[in-house]
Amino acid sequence: MARISNGVFTFINSLILILGLVSIAASAYLMMHHSSSLCQKALQLPLFLLGVSLFVVSLLGLMGSLCEKTFWIKIHSCFNFLLIVGLICFTVFAFIVTNKGAGKALSRIGYREYRLGDYSNWLKNHFVNQNNWDEIRSCLMDAHVCQSLDIHSDVNQQVADFYKTKLSPVQSGCCKPPADCGFEYKNATFWIVPESGPAVQDSDCTTWSNNQNKHCYDCNSCKAGFLANIKKEWRILAIVLIFITVFLIILYSLGCCAIRSIHQSHSKYSKFGP
Repeated sequence: MARISNGVFTFINSLILILGLVSIAASAYLMMHHSSSLCQKALQLPLFLLGVSLFVVSLLGLMGSLCEKTFWIKIHSCFNFLLIVGLICFTVFAFIVTNKGAGKALSRIGYREYRLGDYSNWLKNHFVNQNNWDEIRSCLMDAHVCQSLDIHSDVNQQVADFYKTKLSPVQSGCCKPPADCGFEYKNATFWIVPESGPAVQDSDCTTWSNNQNKHCYDCNSCKAGFLANIKKEWRILAIVLIFITVFLIILYSLGCCAIRSIHQSHSKYSKFGP
């Protein structure tokens, strides 16, 4: 039974080691691809820290199980416990800061519209503040999120057909004016302001431009669409972290069993020793 528990302990540590390396590689990929890292900077640091933590914990566990040294397994258990506490805290934090902001569903329209005020202050202050929005805007422009919408739309497309289009949060917020502005549709990225002006007094309505390099990239709706993507990414990451935490708890229990089995094995050999 002791050998089985040690085998399972080694196997799970090997899996977590691979997972840690994958997380580090994903973070390095985002870092090396400049445009991607700016758009997905919300995932870059969490992935790197997660990968390094998993790598260190699993490496200590493998050293202890393969060398049958309780010292390394005890160190592994301490680090594992701290990692479990840290992951639980981060997961709870991620759900709290992404709790708000679901997007506004509009009647007979296939996409949602997003408002900056619907998102938590922490997300707004850390990701769409004035200091880093210029970089994010450049990233979105380099990704051609609006041009791709225009290319894939039919030149004869009617406004009713456009409203049925499944837009991403970023496309909804950055590539067209908010529906409340009451602009006249010409094509996916060209809208005409009525002679009487926007239907509502909203800064996004006056910020909108048909220039493909401007559109609504400086609109609050664009920032809200970007935060909607971050919310989705962090929610997925939080769910993944729940499963990883469960595995780490199992690993912590197996580590305790491994320490006990190594002690029993050493005491058994000492009884039959010279």
